[in-house]
Amino acid sequence: MPMRTRVFAAVLRRVSTPVEEAEDFAKLRADRSKLQTSAIGRRVFGSLDKGAEVEEISWGADRRALVYRPKDSIAPLPCVVNFHGGGWVQGNPEQSGWLASRVAVRNNVVVISPAYRLAPEDRFPAGIEDARDAVEWVVKNAEDLGINPERIAVMGDSAGGNLAAVVALLARDAGGPEIRAQVLIYPGVEMYDKWPSELRNAEAPVLTSRNMNAFARLYLGEQYGTEDFRASPIRAESHADLPKAFILTAELDPLLDNGAHYRDALVAAGVPVRYAEYKGAIHGFMSLPGVSPPAKQALDDVVGFLAQAL
Repeated sequence: MPMRTRVFAAVLRRVSTPVEEAEDFAKLRADRSKLQTSAIGRRVFGSLDKGAEVEEISWGADRRALVYRPKDSIAPLPCVVNFHGGGWVQGNPEQSGWLASRVAVRNNVVVISPAYRLAPEDRFPAGIEDARDAVEWVVKNAEDLGINPERIAVMGDSAGGNLAAVVALLARDAGGPEIRAQVLIYPGVEMYDKWPSELRNAEAPVLTSRNMNAFARLYLGEQYGTEDFRASPIRAESHADLPKAFILTAELDPLLDNGAHYRDALVAAGVPVRYAEYKGAIHGFMSLPGVSPPAKQALDDVVGFLAQAL
């Protein structure tokens, strides 16, 4: 693990409240947002690409989204709908700004990062319903957004990777909207089974095994134990005919095997998959470019994949 990542992990353990110990989730989210906008937070989470324009819009039932597009771009452009992580409990579209703005500029696309309802106030399937509705809203409003509705990809990290994977399954089953590609960044695809990477990295920085269990229980609530694929996309009856995928995982992440097993499921179903495991990387590293050197290589890889897929 790089030294700057070690220092960050040590500080994080001292100053953060584990989700399993939290009681006031509004405060937990507010503290996270405050950190993001602080001087230290900007260095950790990274800054926006200077070549990107950012606009906040409203969509659906008073939801909000951040829209990133290259400056002086000419519409219509391909579109990537990006879902933030945070265990379905915390997080916000702003935390993906470093990645989203760079994908927008380097791929000459529009990246739309929608907010979605969070648990425990709004439990499963509220988050996935919002994610599905966001993609459908983007396609229906393509002209106003300056995008090409036939060139859509979904992307997400951690819980957002779960949402992106489920949206791709739902769109396939519903016969649309057409999704050309899915970028799944250390996705959580299984709610219950403990695979070796979770045992090996049970006390890893950013995400521990106890965190994972708490997030799942907060998200699912009384439905904890459901085998609904909308909670655990790896449990879908079929993974055939899904969009081509790029799955990114981190060596020191409890969720590593989630990504690897989902790769295997997609490959077995005949879906084209690119897979990469980033050495020395921790969970959340794509939102932490200031303290996780592998983020830059992973960004290059995402840009390269989308250039071919879209």
